[in-house]
Amino acid sequence: MRNQASYCKDTSVGGQRAIVGSPLEIVFVVDDDVRVRRAISELLQSWGWRTVTFGTAAEYVAYIKPDLPACLILDLELPDINGLEFQEQLSRDVHPPIVFLTGHGDISSSVRAIKGGAVNFLIKPVPEDELVPTVRAAIDRDYIQRSARAEQAGLCRRLATLTPREREVLPLVVSGLLNKQAAAELGISEITLQIHRSKVMQKMQAASLADLVRIADKLQIPVTHSRYRA
Repeated sequence: MRNQASYCKDTSVGGQRAIVGSPLEIVFVVDDDVRVRRAISELLQSWGWRTVTFGTAAEYVAYIKPDLPACLILDLELPDINGLEFQEQLSRDVHPPIVFLTGHGDISSSVRAIKGGAVNFLIKPVPEDELVPTVRAAIDRDYIQRSARAEQAGLCRRLATLTPREREVLPLVVSGLLNKQAAAELGISEITLQIHRSKVMQKMQAASLADLVRIADKLQIPVTHSRYRA
């Protein structure tokens, strides 16, 4: 890989590598220049990452992607679509964090890319000590996003276990109403409300009211506007 300096420069200090990749993490490279794809791929593989390269955005879309933490290194100018437009398309669904790598960058493109959620906007030839930490940061972001999605899915599964009445009780409870106020809103007794509230806490796995409020916020459950509120 050391002969690929035109695209990636080896600037590691004293041969020491603090950043470690893993074959259980994957880097997708989309660039129409086969030399760039090969250079980037060989470099990142030397750091331990698994890589898959594509010459067009369409090839990337068609590829069946493994369920692994990942990032996408994306060229700005592709044969079939502009990289920024492709970024916008990908934003409509779940996708790996994007790192732009281009030889034709400008300030407006970089600003648009970063505002669109890109981890970085790099210019060719990119130093190794700039590319590798950026890839690491992108994959680390994917770990965080995956964890958040998994948590959200778990909360949704818990919410699905609630009965229709318990779903009515939940927003009243997290709105800060007293038991008697929430019971009055639903036209039920305070004791019945307390039973439902207990079931909600149990099914949502909330350790406290504050925990239930946090869960409801993550699920974007709207606060109930009660007649007891000013």
